[in-house]
Amino acid sequence: MGIETGIIFAFLAMFCWGIGDFMIQKNVRKEGRTEALLFIGLIALIGLVPFVWKDIPSLLYTPNLILIVSLGVLTFIAAMLNFEALREGKISVVEVVFEIELIVTLLLSTLIFHEKLSSAQWLVISFIFIGIILMAVKSHHLKNPRKFLEKGAIIGFFGALFMGSVNFLTASSARTISPIMAVWGPALVFSILCLIRISRREGFQKTKKNLSKFRYIILLMGLADLLAWVFYAFATSSNKVGIITAITESYPAVCLILGLWINKEKINVHQYLGAGLALTCSFILGFLL
Repeated sequence: MGIETGIIFAFLAMFCWGIGDFMIQKNVRKEGRTEALLFIGLIALIGLVPFVWKDIPSLLYTPNLILIVSLGVLTFIAAMLNFEALREGKISVVEVVFEIELIVTLLLSTLIFHEKLSSAQWLVISFIFIGIILMAVKSHHLKNPRKFLEKGAIIGFFGALFMGSVNFLTASSARTISPIMAVWGPALVFSILCLIRISRREGFQKTKKNLSKFRYIILLMGLADLLAWVFYAFATSSNKVGIITAITESYPAVCLILGLWINKEKINVHQYLGAGLALTCSFILGFLL
């Protein structure tokens, strides 16, 4: 796969994650975090079955199996923390904290994959961070910065640490096994964990009811998230993980646009500037790869 294809996949992942997270927010509020993650996992399992058969024997190799199981468990933990952060805290605050995952991914890719970024690339990534912060911060947060130190932000911090590890292990799995298995295998693991959690708590009556009631929202959420991870896995399988992740981390700008268009939300001028800065720098970063 050429570099140009990897960049295209990175941008596709960014847009799909923006749509997916927008839908995840709606689903978490309607169904709960465990059910939302279960539906995402089941759609991934069903959607990728035709493409994963040839890769299943690779799991007989113990290191591959350990990698996939670890990735699935970490994804489950990261999702539970991130969903809880969104439930407990303010989205505008939590979104900023989530961007810590980019720092974790960059550190891991530098230490383990020995990736090196140029000064120009670091500069553009810094501007992406600035743009994201501008998008997420509202005027009243600037007047009272202590509002960042809320329960949701603290939970989101730990969720971001795990998600950074998930990004790196997804890239590692895509390179050592296959991009499809890097998505399908973890989905199998965290779906099983979700099923266990639901069965021990309230049972599956509520899950069946929600699946029937919100099936179209669930389908859109699952497909968007599935495509995002598949594009990300393919993009990182042959390109620098840090750069690809930095490009995809502008997905909050997509969420912001959807919020304006669908939810008729109103935002400040500096948030418009932040969205434009993040998206513009993502495109620039693509040309610098």
